Amino acid sequence: MAKRERVVRMSVEQPLWRALTGYRVLTMIYAVLLAVFGKDHLGRQPFERPWVAFAYLAFLAVWTLATLPKVRSAASCTKRFLGADLVVALTGIMLTPVADVHSQTFDGPTLPSIWTAGAVLAFAIKGGWRWAAFASTFVAAANIIQRGEPSRDTFHNVLLVWVASIAIGYVVEVARASERTLARALEIEAATRERERLARDIHDSVLQVLAMVQRRGTAIGGEAAELGRLAGEQEVALRTLVSSGLVPPTRVSEDAAEGAVVRTVEVDEESPGEEAACDLRTLLAPHAGSRTSFAEPGAPVLLPAPAARELAAAVSAALDNVRVHAGEGAQAWILVEDEPGEVIVTVRDDGPGIPEGRLAQAEGEGRMGVALSIRGRLRDIGGTAEVISVPGQGTEVELKVPKAQVSRGKAGSAR
Repeated sequence: MAKRERVVRMSVEQPLWRALTGYRVLTMIYAVLLAVFGKDHLGRQPFERPWVAFAYLAFLAVWTLATLPKVRSAASCTKRFLGADLVVALTGIMLTPVADVHSQTFDGPTLPSIWTAGAVLAFAIKGGWRWAAFASTFVAAANIIQRGEPSRDTFHNVLLVWVASIAIGYVVEVARASERTLARALEIEAATRERERLARDIHDSVLQVLAMVQRRGTAIGGEAAELGRLAGEQEVALRTLVSSGLVPPTRVSEDAAEGAVVRTVEVDEESPGEEAACDLRTLLAPHAGSRTSFAEPGAPVLLPAPAARELAAAVSAALDNVRVHAGEGAQAWILVEDEPGEVIVTVRDDGPGIPEGRLAQAEGEGRMGVALSIRGRLRDIGGTAEVISVPGQGTEVELKVPKAQVSRGKAGSAR
């Protein structure tokens, strides 16, 4: 039985980093085109010192293209880069009145224009709303200083960048918290499935042997009774262990902005030669005997090998329950039905039946035969198990496996 660990990194931030990369390139192009083709309020060239403007914009273009790898992920976007990027934006804002002395008289775009918002958004995505507030405050101060005498439009633009960046930073923090919650839920589910699989295997082997030793030892008496008592104590301890179990803590990446990491163990039980369909009848036929009748269709009942094995194991667990609880003289019947959309296997006996509430009581005591060995197996392959019992009229266990779901089977579930 091969096992492999699957590592899944969950991050809703990656689309934001990709969008930021495109935003920086487009706004850089916009700032250059605005400087080349833009006009001032009188329709003239907007810069009295064009060499200052074009020297800065040339540097801005080179900086933007050279630092594209830095804004592709949270890991590559370091604090040092963020600080340098913010300095580039603030320098462009402060150089605007040097390149155009009229910029303090008439409201107009700064040299970096809306490219500045990209530098602030990088802070928001990397560190959340507090980092966004820090960066946008510096940008606001630079804009007010550049204008000399703050205007309504200046305050409007500053407030827009400040609120937008903080809102995006807050959304990123909420997304990270959601990632961790989902990662924890997935890991608990994977650990629970693995624990249930182990519990089924133990119930089908060790627990039943211990229970048999306890019964036989008590019946024989003497030293065998003491052995039976010890076996009974170990059975109770083992049932408690497999019904509780520990769930490992969630592991996250060193950089919280990269998202949560989910590690699950997948059990790959089938080998390349077992991919073909298996005839369920061949797995159930050995159960037929003097006290067990087996009825099956005349044609093969084909299921994927993992699903067929799990279904056969559930039938075996139901027959074990018949032998243990219905008595040695109980008669059992197995009926296999191959319907167009599902396979149905019914196990029926003529025993005393199950008192109402006994299954829930047994599950509370750690006796998980029906819950894990039968219902758990069917759930893992997309099927259902229903137990119908009337005291004095026997018990019927109906196992259904939809054919549309068995192809996904246990092999695709995280263990």
